[in-house]
Amino acid sequence: MRHLARPAAMVANFFDSLPPAQVAVVMALHQAVLATAPGIDQAVRWGNLMFLVRGDHLATLVPHKAQAHLQLFQGAWLAERFPQLEGVGKGMRILKFRYGQPVDVDLVQRIVAAAMQVRVSG
Repeated sequence: MRHLARPAAMVANFFDSLPPAQVAVVMALHQAVLATAPGIDQAVRWGNLMFLVRGDHLATLVPHKAQAHLQLFQGAWLAERFPQLEGVGKGMRILKFRYGQPVDVDLVQRIVAAAMQVRVSG
């Protein structure tokens, strides 16, 4: 597997490049994921902040113009338990957070913890 050079600097640059209106929501999501999965790897890929477990994708933070998406690669296995997840297809499901609105940190942490369990058992 190819490793990114200076991933911490790239993650910091990811946050530095965000428009001011997006920072609070994206940072809250980032902190919620890290609090749930300490030691998880982070990388910037395709312009988005990726969270990886032993090199495999767990989730990605994708800032859009009006909202931030927390995309969960194992989300399809969690959709019945967490109806807040949106999307169809084989695996990916999305949590959407509008800028300027509070982030439901508890929900994010419960979903990330469940995704970690799916990742470990799958």
